[in-house]
Amino acid sequence: MDNKASIDDLKKMVKAFCEVRDWDQYHNPKDLAIGISTEANELLDLFRFKSDSDMKELFNNEDKFVLIREEIADVLFFILRFAQRNNIDLHDALIEKLEKNAKKYPVEIVKGDNRKYNVY
Repeated sequence: MDNKASIDDLKKMVKAFCEVRDWDQYHNPKDLAIGISTEANELLDLFRFKSDSDMKELFNNEDKFVLIREEIADVLFFILRFAQRNNIDLHDALIEKLEKNAKKYPVEIVKGDNRKYNVY
């Protein structure tokens, strides 16, 4: 369940994991951003060229589902580490971004429409 730990708890877990391995020296903003992108692309690769039924099968196949979970965890790890190392409050960042996007994508204009804000 996602309510087992706060974002701060997760950041502390990642920090402790990395510090005992002496990885701070490798975790500058550029390399952590590369890590986020790399892991996100590994997640994406699991879905490449898959039909809707193929994707459903991925989630219903225990071994494939484990791979999806591992890749999403890798993405989360790098996001948490990036935020932890660079003093980014993820809660505040998300709230601010949602508020900004609410202005770009007003419900009365975009409901049921997934086009980018500069198209309509």
